Amino acid sequence: MMNCKQATRLLSERMERTLTTKEKLALRLHTGMCSSCRRFGKQMDDIRLLSKSYMYTELKDKE
Repeated sequence: MMNCKQATRLLSERMERTLTTKEKLALRLHTGMCSSCRRFGKQMDDIRLLSKSYMYTELKDKE
C-alpha cells in the first residue's frame, strides 16, 4: 500500500511525466481513501492551471 509521502511524490511527478499504469492505479487507490492527498492533488492541478493562465496572459500582453 502506498503511503502519503509516495503519493505526493507521484502527484508532483505527474506534472512532469506520464505515470505508468501501475503508478496511476496505486495513486488512484490511495487518493480514493486519503482526503489530504486528494486535496494536495487538486491544489497541484490548480497551480498548474494558474501558471498556464499567467503565461498565456503575459505572452498576449507582449504582442
